[in-house]
Amino acid sequence: MNRREAALVLGAPTLSALSACQHPTRMTNPAAEFAHVPWSHDTSIYEVNVRQYTPEGTLAAFERELPRLAQMGVGIVWLMPVQPIGVKERKCALGSYYAIRDYTAVNPEFGTLDDFRRVVDKAHALGMKLILDWVANHTAWDHAWATSHPAYYKKNAQGQIFPVTFTNGPEPEYWTDVIGLDYTHRPLWDAMLGEMAFWLKETGIDGFRCDVAGLVPTPFWEFAREALDRIKPVFMLAEWSEPELHRKAFDMTYDWALYDVLKKVAQGQGDARDLQACVETPKQRFPRDAYRMTFTGNHDSNSWHGCDAELYGSRDAFQAMAVLTATLPGMPLIYGGQEAFFEKRLKFFEKDPIDWKDRGLAGFYRELLALKRHHSSLWNGQHGEAAKVIDTGNRAVFRFTRGDGPERVTVSVNLTNRRQAMPGVGGADLEPWGWRVG
Repeated sequence: MNRREAALVLGAPTLSALSACQHPTRMTNPAAEFAHVPWSHDTSIYEVNVRQYTPEGTLAAFERELPRLAQMGVGIVWLMPVQPIGVKERKCALGSYYAIRDYTAVNPEFGTLDDFRRVVDKAHALGMKLILDWVANHTAWDHAWATSHPAYYKKNAQGQIFPVTFTNGPEPEYWTDVIGLDYTHRPLWDAMLGEMAFWLKETGIDGFRCDVAGLVPTPFWEFAREALDRIKPVFMLAEWSEPELHRKAFDMTYDWALYDVLKKVAQGQGDARDLQACVETPKQRFPRDAYRMTFTGNHDSNSWHGCDAELYGSRDAFQAMAVLTATLPGMPLIYGGQEAFFEKRLKFFEKDPIDWKDRGLAGFYRELLALKRHHSSLWNGQHGEAAKVIDTGNRAVFRFTRGDGPERVTVSVNLTNRRQAMPGVGGADLEPWGWRVG
């Protein structure tokens, strides 16, 4: 086993040994808590960009990859939007996945609705769940609602439908290929719910990842969640970071705060103190039963901010940060292609297949996801344990524990490209960007 994947702390079992343990049982808090679907308690999530995932860029081609993902230990497959993309005001030749022209169809670029059903069925047969990216904030200009139900859309001062526009940030932002939906118009709620329900009833998906969820009123999401759960208990991920979304609507939100600290540390601009502050004194307080999605990258960060090599500098530093996403509280995300370590940004509006190389980090992720699955201290939300930071006396080493007794997990990570002493562990050193889990 690679030294960076080892878990050798005073005779502690290796990651592989921990993975082989029987699934422990665990008592839940009898107090009222958010009722997450049981299969989400110990799992991870994997994002798929269908267009770029294979040379073919189709659902049928992606279906062939599902056994590999199951072997790697993926629990939830998140598909970016698969619906037809608007033609009017389209960006570049192929357009944005998030400019949806028809909510209840499949983009011919990717295949057919039957192809989608086969992906869902295959994922389920392999023991995985599947959620679909959902864009409730806006549609393409040529969505049928724009002519049949113009009241569903926001209007400018002249009473005209206009592109999604943001002017309250440091720089104005114009999403010229999409138009915003107006949730003050109550009939829109029922219409949008009907489109979401279609995918549960017709394809058997297990939930949704909701794009820019905070731009849609929280009461709509609470209304939709209650109605969707009556069809089938679902898992809901919000692309946002607000505690109120966890009240009734969403299982999980993005942990951008941790992501920002991981980048800062990997670039040599932060150390163990920054991670400790992120864990112990966060700027936002979330309920214990809230799942937070921990990540080193996703489709947005890769295309717009930098690939793994740009953000983390080296594969070794990237792996050290990935260890933290898998062991700190939260559900770890893998963006499809990270098991090959991204050394380029994927184009967003054009065909630009992933360079899979040798998938050299697949074994690394398999070990991490198995550790999380089989060690209940690392489970999600209220089903796992809080992290307790240990002061090592060395700002270059971050150490924490989760749980007690046989379920206790201790993680130590070297946050630099230099060998570091690790006091209190038999005088052993940590290799550059190395880690130990025991």
